[in-house]
Amino acid sequence: MNQYYESTRDASITLSPAQAILQGLSNDGGLFVVSDLNERQIDMQSIVNKDYYEIAEEVFALFLPDFTKEEIRACVQAAYKGKFSNEEVTPLVKLSDGYVLELFNGPTSAFKDVGLQMLPQLTKTALKKTNADYDVLILTATSGDTGKAALEGFKDVDHVKIMVFYPNDGVSKVQEMQMKTQEGKNVKVCAIEGNFDDAQSGIKKLFVDDTFKAELAKQNIKLSSANSINIGRLLPQMVYYFYAYASLVKSGEIVLGEKINFVVPTGNFGNILAGYYAKQVGLPVHQLVCASNDNNVLYDFIQTGVYDRKRDFLKTISPSMDILISSNLERLLFYTSGCDHAYIKEIMNELARDGKYKVREDVLANIQKEFKAGFATNEQTAKTIRDIYEKDNYLLDPHTAVAYKVLLDDVDTQHKNVVLSTASPYKFTNSVYEALHGATSDDEFVLMEKLHEETQVPIPTNLVDLDKKEVLHEDVIDKTEMEAYVLDKVGTI
Repeated sequence: MNQYYESTRDASITLSPAQAILQGLSNDGGLFVVSDLNERQIDMQSIVNKDYYEIAEEVFALFLPDFTKEEIRACVQAAYKGKFSNEEVTPLVKLSDGYVLELFNGPTSAFKDVGLQMLPQLTKTALKKTNADYDVLILTATSGDTGKAALEGFKDVDHVKIMVFYPNDGVSKVQEMQMKTQEGKNVKVCAIEGNFDDAQSGIKKLFVDDTFKAELAKQNIKLSSANSINIGRLLPQMVYYFYAYASLVKSGEIVLGEKINFVVPTGNFGNILAGYYAKQVGLPVHQLVCASNDNNVLYDFIQTGVYDRKRDFLKTISPSMDILISSNLERLLFYTSGCDHAYIKEIMNELARDGKYKVREDVLANIQKEFKAGFATNEQTAKTIRDIYEKDNYLLDPHTAVAYKVLLDDVDTQHKNVVLSTASPYKFTNSVYEALHGATSDDEFVLMEKLHEETQVPIPTNLVDLDKKEVLHEDVIDKTEMEAYVLDKVGTI
């Protein structure tokens, strides 16, 4: 097994797993990958009778050869024990048309908690393992959920500072309040006048800006990321794919070895990429279904092989998926091109220069073997929320509803179908309430109570009285001011 991670764009840039977690993004702008992915294999027979924690330990051992078993176990226990409202961490629920894998039982009620409770533990361990004598600055762009989950995961962690940038008017009121009320001595939150892609592009530029990094180095600070471009974010997300499969085997819904489908609400391509990784290392997956909203750049890409971000950015009722530049797609292109570093560098340069690229025919064929794609409009998403509540008495958030609509459009009756549910409906109460009852002028927090009274679905503890918390972060800047803002504020946290 290869002991090192390498850049998608240059095989000569290699780091140990611990170093890759600390650095986040390669110096050349590439993402860290292992070149021998499908040579690593999980023993499915052994997985089936394990609980979530044990499955997690097995997955991490496969990808973190420089971590001891004891270190991995300590990280897993610290990340998940007592942090999730359900003992199972990510329980599987059966509905009429398939299964819903609930990923929103963590401290911020979004699937990002699964990765962002683990990443701080991996970061702390990696700092010790590498004898680091510097502080880490986590810079993160968020379309709503990553920001709060990262802040909650990293708050008050020694030798780590975290700054989160989100698009002003581009997240739900609940998501915004979650971030603006964030406590912790090492945290900073700032809105930018722009969209998520502007925030993410701004951060990526800082990662490859040597002058900027030299300024931070004067203060003994190095950059890292909590976005799913960081391999330490991606690996934890593999675990729940295995857990879902094990749950189906244990309950007698499938037999070991039977292939299943996963339908995944997709924006930055991290969640579904974790499913691809899981399949490559032994999970019996028939198809991964990529579900997009009206910002359907990924749907078009999987159909045609043309990735074109030069299109209108649409604000939808599933804002965490309002993304036109899907960073993690680069990792998939690396594997489906036969680990062709030069080719990845070439098409990523094309994307930066022209806003689009077309992949080779062999690459597209490899992608279409693994992935199907669909998308749902705002109207279809709202109707799905209403229909599933009426049919199954189950409340979907808008992102999960996008995936559920894509499932319903083309149900594969030959295989069991699992929809990944990415957030509590209470994070998007306005959209969910309107889907059930039509337009309303009520405040999101009033609607939260109304929705609870009507459905009896419990409001997550972290969202109760959120509107009464003190606002601690009110900065708003232009998207061009991110570098100056970071340098100005980093000394204050």
